[in-house]
Amino acid sequence: MTLITSSRWTRATALLAVGAATVALSGCSILNSLTGGGQATRDDSGEVVEGNDNTDVFTLQVGDCLNDATASDTVDTVPTVPCSEPHDSEIYASIIMSGDTYPGQDAVIAEADAACLDAFAGFIGTSYAESAYYYSYYFPTEGSWSNGDREILCTVYDEAGQVTGSLQNIGN
Repeated sequence: MTLITSSRWTRATALLAVGAATVALSGCSILNSLTGGGQATRDDSGEVVEGNDNTDVFTLQVGDCLNDATASDTVDTVPTVPCSEPHDSEIYASIIMSGDTYPGQDAVIAEADAACLDAFAGFIGTSYAESAYYYSYYFPTEGSWSNGDREILCTVYDEAGQVTGSLQNIGN
């Protein structure tokens, strides 16, 4: 998986480009077991109640809050925390891509950008253009695709820094 982060100029140019920050996530869960990747502790509803500094990226779920602002290069894991604690981003949508053949990074990014933009207003409660928040997304790489990964995970964040609590229906 890879992470793309939107930026202020994206909004100004009618969302025609994606921001420059990219995080490549490897596609091998076996490697995660060797490098300490695991799962966050969840309650019966699936909400994270105890974070994990090394949560396997393939165990992330909609509603998870992440401390991923400093993630760079290739990573297998992402720090998760309960949303009641300060965090960098929150997963607000999951989109499953179709197809057997990897469509190429440009096609994956185009689908991720459109799908995350479409889901943004339904989660935040206002349009992306009117919101104070930004979106990012994790998406399959060619390597993770070959291992069955088809999931795009949309995240929302505040450029000003960490937030506490969910941003669902925040309305701005």
